Amino acid sequence: MALAGATGTAPAIELRGICKAFGPVQANRDIDLSVPRGTIHGIIGENGAGKSTLMSILYGFYRPDAGEILVGGKPVAIADSQAAIRAGIGMVFQHFKLVQNFTVLENVVLGAEDGRLLRPSLARARGELKRLAAEYELQVDPDALVEELSVGHQQRVEILKALYRRADILILDEPTGVLTPAEADHLFRILRGLKDEGKTIILITHKLREIMEITDNVAVMRRGEMVASVRTAETSPAALAELMVGRKVLLRVDKAPARPGPPVLEVRGLRMVDADGVERLRGIDLDIRAGEILGIAGVAGNGQTQLLEILGGYAEPGSRLSGEIRLKGQKLPLSGSDGRARRRAGIGHVPEDRQAEGLIMDFTAWENVAFGYQDAPEFRNGLLMDNAAIRKDATGKIARFDIRPPDPDLAAKSFSGGNQQKIVVAREVERNPELLLIGQPTRGVDIGAIEFIHKRILALRDAGRAVLLVSVELDEIMALSDRIAVMFDGRIMGERLPGEATTGDLGCLMAGVDPTAAPPGATARTDADGGAG
Repeated sequence: MALAGATGTAPAIELRGICKAFGPVQANRDIDLSVPRGTIHGIIGENGAGKSTLMSILYGFYRPDAGEILVGGKPVAIADSQAAIRAGIGMVFQHFKLVQNFTVLENVVLGAEDGRLLRPSLARARGELKRLAAEYELQVDPDALVEELSVGHQQRVEILKALYRRADILILDEPTGVLTPAEADHLFRILRGLKDEGKTIILITHKLREIMEITDNVAVMRRGEMVASVRTAETSPAALAELMVGRKVLLRVDKAPARPGPPVLEVRGLRMVDADGVERLRGIDLDIRAGEILGIAGVAGNGQTQLLEILGGYAEPGSRLSGEIRLKGQKLPLSGSDGRARRRAGIGHVPEDRQAEGLIMDFTAWENVAFGYQDAPEFRNGLLMDNAAIRKDATGKIARFDIRPPDPDLAAKSFSGGNQQKIVVAREVERNPELLLIGQPTRGVDIGAIEFIHKRILALRDAGRAVLLVSVELDEIMALSDRIAVMFDGRIMGERLPGEATTGDLGCLMAGVDPTAAPPGATARTDADGGAG
C-alpha cells in the first residue's frame, strides 16, 4: 500500500534493516520504515515494542547493530545527537531535556552558541524566537524561568529548540502524555502548521484517537518488529489496536454496577496554603464508600495533586493544613510527611509522577516493587530485609502484569514509561489496600496496558475496596468512575453520575461554571398579587 505524501520525491526518512539488542533483549529486529516528506507519520505499539529505541537510533542516542539510515534519499551516519541535528532532525522527548533554572532563551541557545561570547548568541536567538513564535503559534516569554512554566509551555520550548536548530524532521515521543486537552489541541494546531510549512513530523503515541485525528500514515510495531504501515484514512482504531497487541482489544470499559458499602474515606473542610502563601485547597468535602470509584476530573493544576499528596501522607513542606480526614472512621493526622503510616493504615498510592514520586530510577525492578513496603513481615528476616523473598514477589508481579522485559534485575530507568507505570501499579494494587489513591493511571501507557490497568482497578472495586481516581483523561474518568467530582481552583465545583454527565457539562465545571446553578442575583419570580410564580 502506497503511503500518503508527496510523489516523486525521496522519503524524508528511510530506515532499512535496523537491528538493536541490549544484551539478550532484541529491542529492534530488521526494521524497515519509510516516512514521506511533508507528512505527519504516527508510530504506535505496546510499551516495550521498540518505538522509542528506534527513534533514539534515528536521533543518535543509540547506534544500531545493523542497518542503514537515509535522510532525503542519502545514506547518513548518525553517531550522536549533534550529527542528527546536522542532518536536520530534532526530537522532543517524553521527559523534557530542559535546564529548569535557566530561562527559555538560555535553554534554546544552550549547545548552539555562535562563539565564546554569549551575548551576541542570545541577541540573535531572541529575534529568531520571536519570528518562530509568531509563525508557529509557539508564544512563550523568552525571559521566563523554565521551572515556572506549565508543562505545555515547556513543551513549546522543546519544539522551539529544535526549530531554532533548523530541524526539518521533528520527532515527538508521547507529546500529549502530560498535556491537558486544551494544550493537546493547541499542539495539534502547531503540528499542522509545521506540516503546512513542509516539515516532516514523526509522532510516537499510544492514543489511537490522536493517530486518527492528526496523522497521514501510521506504522505499527510489536515486540521489536514492524508489523504494518498503512494510510490512516484506510484503517480504524479497532484494526490498529489488534495490530498492536496481536489480539482483539476491547476499546471500552466493561464493568458491572457498583455495590457501595460503608464509608471508607471521609474528608471535611480540607484546606491547604502552600509555603508561598497560595491557597491550593479551599474546603474540600468528599466521601468514598467501599466498592466504588470516585473520579476527580479537572484541568491539571487545580488542586488534584495537592489532594492526593495530603491523603497519601506527604504534604508539601511548609504548607498549612486544616480540616479533617477519616479512614474507616479513624481520624488521620494532617501535618507531617508519613506515607509509611498511611500505608500501614491501608492506603495505597499510585502517584501522578511515576519517576519523581513512584520509583527510584537507579534501583532495580525488584527493589522498586518493595519500595514503601520493605518493612512488611513477609519481606523481613529478623532485623534484615529478606532479598530472596522480595525478588520472588517481584518476579510474580512482573509476570502477572506482563512487565517487559521480564527482568527483575533491570534498573527502573531502563524500562519504557508504560512498563515503569505497571511496576508502580503492581506494587500498590496487589497490596489490596482499603483505599487506593491513583493519579493519572494510564499516562504514557499503550492500549493493551490501559485495558489491563483498568481491569485491575475495577477488580479492586469489585472486591469491596474504595478507589480515588484522578485523571486529566475525561474519557477515562467517565468510563471508570461510579461518581464524578470536578475540581476547579482548589474547590469541588460539582458532582455528577457518569450516566447523566455530558462532556459539555463537565467541561463547564472544569472551567469554573456550574451550568445547573441559578444566575447570580436571580430570585424567585413573583406574580402581580405578590405570590410566588
